[in-house]
Amino acid sequence: MAAFPLNSNFEGDFVIQLVAVDSEDTMDAVAEKCAYHSVGRRVTPQPDKIMRVRKHGDTLLLPRDLRVCDAGLRPTETIDVVFESA
Repeated sequence: MAAFPLNSNFEGDFVIQLVAVDSEDTMDAVAEKCAYHSVGRRVTPQPDKIMRVRKHGDTLLLPRDLRVCDAGLRPTETIDVVFESA
């Protein structure tokens, strides 16, 4: 377990946030940690949707149970967090 900084580009937000996650966090946990800084502040909550993570600029969504340490992400890399219909 180690602190791992990622830049969060949250769908609907105009601010990119540096968010500290854990290397053992799943992508679901990463999305939740990123949401804390955006949803309800500059992004309208969407409780009927789930949040998904992808590498910035990529169209492929990362598996929800994939851990940060297994995702091939680099420290301070930018990720996109997007809403997906449940």
